[in-house]
Amino acid sequence: MKHKKTGITAICLALIGCAVLMPAHAAKYTMAISHLAPEDLSNNEMHPAMKHFESILEAATGGDIDVQVFGNGQLGSEVETAKQAQAGRLVQASLISSGAMSSFFPEYQIVTTPFLFPDYRIARAYFDGEWHANFMRGTLKSGLRYLGTLDDGGGFVAFTNNKRLIRNVVDLKGLKIRVEENPAHVATMKALGASATPLPWGEVVTALSTGLVDGQFNAPGVSLAFKLWEVNDYTTWSGHVYNSISWVVSDKWFRKLPEQYQLAVLQSAREAVQVSHGIAVLAAIKGWEASCKNFKKCHILTQSEKQAMAAVARPAWKQWITADFGIDEQLVDDLWKEVTRLEGEVNQREIRRYGR
Repeated sequence: MKHKKTGITAICLALIGCAVLMPAHAAKYTMAISHLAPEDLSNNEMHPAMKHFESILEAATGGDIDVQVFGNGQLGSEVETAKQAQAGRLVQASLISSGAMSSFFPEYQIVTTPFLFPDYRIARAYFDGEWHANFMRGTLKSGLRYLGTLDDGGGFVAFTNNKRLIRNVVDLKGLKIRVEENPAHVATMKALGASATPLPWGEVVTALSTGLVDGQFNAPGVSLAFKLWEVNDYTTWSGHVYNSISWVVSDKWFRKLPEQYQLAVLQSAREAVQVSHGIAVLAAIKGWEASCKNFKKCHILTQSEKQAMAAVARPAWKQWITADFGIDEQLVDDLWKEVTRLEGEVNQREIRRYGR
């Protein structure tokens, strides 16, 4: 209870602080957006995307919607701010990771399927597509409306570790891998023969340096930001998980807006999401280039290596999410079929447009 009061107090103080600097045009609506990334336009995709959203939505509504972006987790954790967004009074929108998203929409865990996407083209086609938008309507039952998906740090993750270069399932066997406090990631590591150790990020560098864990996985930009080559020797861009950030807004707040302002929010959000994609991939590319210069060895899994790992990981993961986590098997099958369909559609379209 004390923690909850502290979070709410922080929200109130932050919003009061902003209210002191009242804009020249008195806004009719306030949209406070919370995210955990630094308030920096160069080292993450969330803050610049939200600042772009702020500028275009305020312009589109003539200043009637005052967008206030709070980074660095200053309004509270992802779960705390998403709970506030359900009410829509102090916080109207939040950007939350897959683990936190599952607290409000458990079915979201299906998106943590190992090796779900072969590349960025198909990941984009899926997350920006109709199937995922319809799927995310499930958040409405918790009072949250889905606005879009950002690629968390670049989406596709890379392993780092101290023992050996990972090229196949055998190389993973017995490794102690730190994971997010997300049961899907634990299940994936177990399926691949590694030992999963859930830890908050603040403890990871120490855990790696002391040998509490052998390695971890995150987008390559994380290796650059935290210079993980100082505590690990090897890195493999495996892409076995696609980390995502879901952007949700209070449905109660959204429905109170005039129809033309609802449309402005949706259109501005779609543009901000598109802007975020390029920024996230740039961070991943910069991180990978730095990784290959600084780790002792680096490796990108080939498609055949990925397929071999997926053949081991996916059946075990599916057994976990249906039998243990309680997700309907048909929903998992439908997702996998949609991604396969999109891959065929995108490939055919590219050949038709550019290959003839």
